[in-house]
Amino acid sequence: MPNKKVASSVKDQELIQLRRDQMIKGAVTLFIEKGFHRTTTREIAKASGFSIGTLYEYIRTKEDVLFLVVDSIYMRVKERMEALFDTETASISSLVDAVRSYFQLVDDMQDEVMVMYQEVKSLPKDAKEYVLQKEKGMVAMLERVIANSLPYTLSKEDVSLLANNIFVQGQMWSFRRWMLQKEFTLDTYIDRQVHYFLKSVQEVGNLQA
Repeated sequence: MPNKKVASSVKDQELIQLRRDQMIKGAVTLFIEKGFHRTTTREIAKASGFSIGTLYEYIRTKEDVLFLVVDSIYMRVKERMEALFDTETASISSLVDAVRSYFQLVDDMQDEVMVMYQEVKSLPKDAKEYVLQKEKGMVAMLERVIANSLPYTLSKEDVSLLANNIFVQGQMWSFRRWMLQKEFTLDTYIDRQVHYFLKSVQEVGNLQA
């Protein structure tokens, strides 16, 4: 958990969570506008609504703030995926619904997704590994939806690759929005990606038949 990974001189856990929530909200806005490296801790403190001295009661470095931001974004994505995905119902329609839900989620959180992937490289090694494990957990949710929704069994490798393809194609809507949104609406982008995804699933199934 983030509160165990990021040191604080404050002992009240509820107060720590409250202040860090304020910090995360302020920092996300700044990172979107300026990027991590151009943002100062003084600016983060001001955007959070407290002094630089108070800020340092809850974190030790600016990298700590970035870790809290990235961790918070991953948790929000994971929670929404869990709420939207039906990992038990075995039908193609439930698979299509999951893909659509994921793409719509990325659209809702375009800026946060950009922050997550542009700035995660600035985290220390152990924090990067922690974030990677969270991403693996989200891909695993897509894997379960795929495995449970098809009328035939795919290999573990094929399911993994298909899940990763969905994950990246959803994020591409955020990464390349400057170009894609000149040619596609969200709905038309989703329609085409779902079409190609189902076609690839069918081809993989035919190969294994």
